[in-house]
Amino acid sequence: MARVHEDALDWTETERGETRFRRKQLAEAADGEAIGCSLYELPAGAKSWPYHYHAANEEALYVLAGEATLRHGGETHAIGAGDYVAFAADESGAHRVVNEGDEPVRYLLISTMAEPDVTVYPDSGTFGVYVGSPPGGREERSLSGYYDVDETVDYWDM
Repeated sequence: MARVHEDALDWTETERGETRFRRKQLAEAADGEAIGCSLYELPAGAKSWPYHYHAANEEALYVLAGEATLRHGGETHAIGAGDYVAFAADESGAHRVVNEGDEPVRYLLISTMAEPDVTVYPDSGTFGVYVGSPPGGREERSLSGYYDVDETVDYWDM
């Protein structure tokens, strides 16, 4: 049994424009392979990862403390401590957490760790490809990148 206490882990911080959060990768620290789990803290006025969905990985969110707005499947919903939401591995699972309040929001984000995976970002019309290690995985990837959905190459032009 691999066990880790959150206090033993340092926060990693991400700040890119309106996206701002702290994260502790719990599953990775406990040598998890098939299931990922991260503890997130979203400060007041911040947003999580850009609105997205996965083609191969199901995700779920469990709110530990605070209140936020969840953009999910094209709608917005108020969420708070005790709420659990599952995100399907398709367009209906698109999501983003937004903290419009004055207090931080803490939540767990759990995911399957299947690869290859494609993550689609509907707002920007882009997608990411991950081969060799899933999003959030620690292994080296043999292929990965981000691309415009509308950019195509004819099969015979390759």
